[in-house]
Amino acid sequence: MDEALKSIIQEAETKTRELTQRAQFEAVKAEFVGPNGSFTALRKEIGKLPKEQRPEYGKKINGVKESLESILSATLTRIEERELEAKIGPAIDPTLPSPDIQMGSEHPLTQVLNRIVDIFSKVGFTVAAGTEVESEYFCFDALNTPADHPARDMQDTYYINEEASFQNIKQKADERYVLRPHTSSVQIRTMLKEKPPLKILSPGRVFRRDTADATHSANFHQIEGLLVDKNLKVTDLKAILDYFARELLGKDAKVRFRPHFFPYTEPSFEVDFPAAHLGKVGKKWIEIMGCGMVDPTVFEAVGIDPNEYTGYAFGMGIERIAMIVYGVDDIRYFYQNDQRFLEQFSR
Repeated sequence: MDEALKSIIQEAETKTRELTQRAQFEAVKAEFVGPNGSFTALRKEIGKLPKEQRPEYGKKINGVKESLESILSATLTRIEERELEAKIGPAIDPTLPSPDIQMGSEHPLTQVLNRIVDIFSKVGFTVAAGTEVESEYFCFDALNTPADHPARDMQDTYYINEEASFQNIKQKADERYVLRPHTSSVQIRTMLKEKPPLKILSPGRVFRRDTADATHSANFHQIEGLLVDKNLKVTDLKAILDYFARELLGKDAKVRFRPHFFPYTEPSFEVDFPAAHLGKVGKKWIEIMGCGMVDPTVFEAVGIDPNEYTGYAFGMGIERIAMIVYGVDDIRYFYQNDQRFLEQFSR
């Protein structure tokens, strides 16, 4: 095994000596430390040795690992320097301004958010903001969410340690603070502070205990809308979402309502947009948001007379809209700060 370890170092020095391209480097690196690499295979051999030989062999393995890391790091540095030289020339004066004159641009999620706000602001909606740390009352109780509702479980919502203290005023003595799972809490706070008629959008960051994958994130962004006035009906809600679809997707775009359940609204709907307008093949509709008429119980909780006022609310995920509009198939791309990805959305 000693000879095998020595030969790995010699082979690595030989194979990396003339590398000039990053793709070549990655291929050679995989030959040694990849899942099927020669060094990886030798590391696995330690389990087959007698116990008394394992400590000494482990030290040798660690020594070879450090040598390999040094060789690979030096090789990558040399390749990066070569790439930089090819881009801007061999003479580099660090006191000079950057030759890259490309200006930065808004993040694609910001672009989508601003687009949505712009569409609704044309018909009188204004933006309202709120805190990301909220109490259970504003996130659940005032929204007609029962104490035993699954959304309030620890596996769905991030609860703050009970010892923590915040300036947000609690409505109940025994309620806890949470990282808000939606921006509906902003609507509750607005209705408590202001009198109808109300016409607001509440965009912002929200948090849920989701495992990160291609379509889920524990931290994402929502935008919700609320309109409270006299004599509002489901047809008014349908009209505003028809308008939104036409402004976002084109003048002949339509929306589809499907009955659903949300504690906050009654009746409630899920809303679909036409897949063809979003460049999707094989599907006719794509689910885009939830909405409904504000439940009278919610109005009672905030001191608004449900016999005098009605209202509607809707909410959608910014990432969801961005993924569909831009054709992005993995939500994680929005958070990786990869310049190659972000440059595609430069204006």
